[in-house]
Amino acid sequence: QIWRPASAYPGCGVLSDFKCPECAYVFSEERGDEHEGYPQGTEFSSLPDDFACPDCAVRFKGDFEKV
Repeated sequence: QIWRPASAYPGCGVLSDFKCPECAYVFSEERGDEHEGYPQGTEFSSLPDDFACPDCAVRFKGDFEKV
């Protein structure tokens, strides 16, 4: 799959990044995380409640900080 900028998703609004509070991992709504099964354009709010940081396993989605 080819990476596309946010402008390729008309009507989706502004996409944000969310940083893990324990490590340098950043979940980008624009890029998604294909390795973890989340395609481009995946909103952070749509991730499962038990979403864990793939780098350090922080288990609380609510602890991620919007950047």
